Amino acid sequence: MLAVSAAAVIFVAATSDGRNDAFGRPLGTDFSNVYAAGTFVLEGRAAAAFDWDRHYRRQQDIFGAQTQFYGWHYPPFFLFVAGALATMPYALALLVWQGATLLLYLWAIRAIVSSQLSAQDDTARILWLLLAIAFPAVLINLGHGHNGFLTAALIGGALALLDRRPAVAGLLFGLLAYKPQFGIMIPLALAATGRWRVFFSAAVTVVLLALATLLAFGSEVWRAFFDSMPLTRSVVLEAGGTGWHKIQSVFAWVRLWGGGVTLAYAAQIAATLAVAAALVRLWRSEAAYAFKAAALALAALLATPYSLDYDMMTLAPAIAFMAAAGLKHGFAPWEKTGLALMWFVPLVARSLAEYALIPLGLWTMLAMFALILHRARRDVRLSTNPVALRSS
Repeated sequence: MLAVSAAAVIFVAATSDGRNDAFGRPLGTDFSNVYAAGTFVLEGRAAAAFDWDRHYRRQQDIFGAQTQFYGWHYPPFFLFVAGALATMPYALALLVWQGATLLLYLWAIRAIVSSQLSAQDDTARILWLLLAIAFPAVLINLGHGHNGFLTAALIGGALALLDRRPAVAGLLFGLLAYKPQFGIMIPLALAATGRWRVFFSAAVTVVLLALATLLAFGSEVWRAFFDSMPLTRSVVLEAGGTGWHKIQSVFAWVRLWGGGVTLAYAAQIAATLAVAAALVRLWRSEAAYAFKAAALALAALLATPYSLDYDMMTLAPAIAFMAAAGLKHGFAPWEKTGLALMWFVPLVARSLAEYALIPLGLWTMLAMFALILHRARRDVRLSTNPVALRSS
């Protein structure tokens, strides 16, 4: 997988002109909207990034009239990053963005492995790097020039540091506000377990980000953002402008199979509430922390109606926690198979949904969430019941 990914990246780069690939698409396709938004920031017109017509014209100016529209849907916080990257030539900006966030992702996975395994687990301490880099979602993220590395780094790093460095963990959770749909479950888990230092650190981080954005870009950027949200919801999510096969959520599953918008929302709300209830119960239990952390990483994806295949980078921290727990305490039946499938599924999730209408990515995440809950309950039951422990 690593060899294939490296060959694909080298081929795309070698056949590009520095901005567009051999098919006329911007290198790192979706990164084009970040770069275009950054040019508005440098011109002192940050609010223009949320004007779809102006943003599209800017993309055409940079990448050619043939380019398709890549929408900008991020909160104004992310304009700081976009503006900094737009000071560089496009290819260099893409390289810096992907390289820096890839290193952050690898740091987070290493932090998880180091926090869960002892110094004697030398083999695991070496293999984690290969498995983390070769993870198929890495290739998907590189192909889109997207922010999956950053999302995985923030969630994974915060979970690795949660008890040792609560203020830093809260800071990382707060920075996740650049993609707020993935933060729905985090406050629940923190509040349910009384981790108020982490909770307030995250809240302060978000408030400071909002104030910094207000001071840097003015109130009009927030007004433009909120004005664009209904259009984003109706076109990108409800009408499927992104493509149902790309979105890995319960909402998209219902729409992929022909269900209406109302039914899709109802199904997503029901799934989100069920995941929230199960997550709170798990975090309040005596289960090992690795299971709680893996479940929260999965819940972050399952709770939102808008989660794409490159966002499945967040599966990497879940896999790392579960694999480390298995190496330390032993694997339950089907756990290795489930982890292998979860590692592999980002490679085929989009294609299976597009051509066979099989949302395997979502199904795998739901199955692994249920498997984690079952394993956690089993371990708690055995640890509190000596008779059951001897029988097992």
